[in-house]
Amino acid sequence: MGCLGSLGWAGEQNKDVTERLEKATDVLNQMTSAPDKGIPEEVLGGAKCIAVIPNLVKGGFILGGKHGRGVATCRTEDGWSAPAFISIGGGTAGLQIGIEGIDLIMVIMNHKGMEQLLSSKFQLSGEGSAAAGPVGRHASAGTDWKMDAEVLTYSRSKGIFAGLTLDGAVIEQDSDSTRSVYGRDVSFQSVLQGKVSTPEIARDFMRAVRETIHKAKAEEAHEGTDR
Repeated sequence: MGCLGSLGWAGEQNKDVTERLEKATDVLNQMTSAPDKGIPEEVLGGAKCIAVIPNLVKGGFILGGKHGRGVATCRTEDGWSAPAFISIGGGTAGLQIGIEGIDLIMVIMNHKGMEQLLSSKFQLSGEGSAAAGPVGRHASAGTDWKMDAEVLTYSRSKGIFAGLTLDGAVIEQDSDSTRSVYGRDVSFQSVLQGKVSTPEIARDFMRAVRETIHKAKAEEAHEGTDR
């Protein structure tokens, strides 16, 4: 019975991870391709890491909160790392009524933000400053997002793109999903530093990441020659 139960759990876990990767791929493609309201090419071109959390659940009664699971990848010397599986939880207190599903992308912009992500558990407040990222084809030259923000956040709810406040949210490794995909409890550092091969189940997601970054860099370079 125990063996059957374990096999059943593993099958459900694998199905959940597969669906999450598929949804993350769709979210990344859709939220980066919107010409006038997506993530600016300067932001994508300079990204150190990208995390995608499809269908983040936000809201509740009396106490507001956020919870979701997603995937993250970081830039390495050889391209982009295999995906690390993450969970996000926590939030702020206050009167909030209703529950809302939000697609979320977090773009880690500098080495400090990358180090926070590599720690496998950190809180977006004093440790890792997150800010709503600029929206549109280009990031305004008048903003200070390049200097200040470790993590830029982008959300989509019912087709509307906007920044999302994540103060107090905790990002940590999703150990169950990690074991399901990699067969063992691989550390965040090993995955995000490129020491683990990309599993077959994640190849479409990683292809979407590479194509998104390549397109952003190509468009940024083209715009640079036109100025």
